[in-house]
Amino acid sequence: MVLHLVIALMLSSASTLTSPTFSIARPGCQDHCGNVSIPFPFGITEGCYLNEKFFINCTNSSTSVPQPLLQNSTINVTDISLEGQVHLMQYIASDCYNENGNLSYKYLPWMALSKRFTFNSTANKFIVVGCDAYGIVYGFGQNRSYLTGCVPSCDYKDDVIDGSCSGIGCCRSDIPPGAWNITVSLTSYSNHTDVWDFNPCSHAFVVEEKAFNFSADNLTNISSDLSLPVVADWTIEDGSCDVAQRNTASYACSIKNSHCYEPLKGLGYRCSCNQGYEGNPYLPDGCQDINECQDPTLCNCTKNSVCHNTLGNYTCPCLKGYHGDGRGGDGCSPDQINWSMIVSDFLKLTLLKRISEVNAEKDAEKDTEKDSLEKQITNCSIALTLPFVFLSLIVSNSRPKVKSIPVQ
Repeated sequence: MVLHLVIALMLSSASTLTSPTFSIARPGCQDHCGNVSIPFPFGITEGCYLNEKFFINCTNSSTSVPQPLLQNSTINVTDISLEGQVHLMQYIASDCYNENGNLSYKYLPWMALSKRFTFNSTANKFIVVGCDAYGIVYGFGQNRSYLTGCVPSCDYKDDVIDGSCSGIGCCRSDIPPGAWNITVSLTSYSNHTDVWDFNPCSHAFVVEEKAFNFSADNLTNISSDLSLPVVADWTIEDGSCDVAQRNTASYACSIKNSHCYEPLKGLGYRCSCNQGYEGNPYLPDGCQDINECQDPTLCNCTKNSVCHNTLGNYTCPCLKGYHGDGRGGDGCSPDQINWSMIVSDFLKLTLLKRISEVNAEKDAEKDTEKDSLEKQITNCSIALTLPFVFLSLIVSNSRPKVKSIPVQ
């Protein structure tokens, strides 16, 4: 019951995520199948997906909600992300016995994906549940095969620890990267005869690790027809970014404001919007500028600053009276009075004023000296002229007077 609740909550949260504000599908194409978003390069109808590897078969089911299936398989899709993951549902392996140790039910599932899809080696784990079991997972990918597994055991149910999957009633193992085909094998050492009263069946599965939380009740309450979520990675094309960029006709990341990256070497490449942009990097004009100023989780402008959105970024100029880059806790600091500069400027002004005053005084002294010199010259001229005037008068008075005689 607990396991079913965990899975239900995960699927519910995945299907109720906030819808994106940008287009995810090609114009005129359906972008949902039931509760699952279908972004390009995936699509439901011809002309809406990039190629057959990204075909989603949107089918009616016993419920009123359509179910998306990967390509033409029976693999149910619960989520597709443009970051390169697709969540799928996979049936579990079961190995059950009756009280006499006779096999009552056995099912060994397998899942084969196309080579654009590989099982995520970090999000998924191989898990075996049981007290008399050993499980193996076989895989193939990147032109090689592998196998791994683990052996859980226990003699009493009381020995089992809820939440622990380290070998007592539950064990887990990593899966190698790059596998696109997996098969689970499961068997028992003693046909559960020594533990049948509390553990008649063992189970094994590859599962998204966070979707499974082991408890002692799982030794008896796991249904054999249970399906669990598994995470697969997808790439848009085979090859590296360098190789893909040489073929401009097929290069998928030629959209502006996007770039190419390789999630795992040898497994192809994906496209992503550049920093400061969001959207679908596989659609023309699919990467749109993010207005960080409208999202407090993206805008790092501090108080006393104003957020200004720019293409692919934003700035935080400080208000008048503050300085800094406007970001972080101390992005804008109050302007401080520079007393040394003020004193220096005051002294400069005082000195300039005094120099001006001294120059004015010198000019005044020069004018006074000039007036005095001109007065002295005038006086000197007068002094030099007076003797000649007096001499002229004396000469004039000393001349003899001549009496005029009339002519007869």
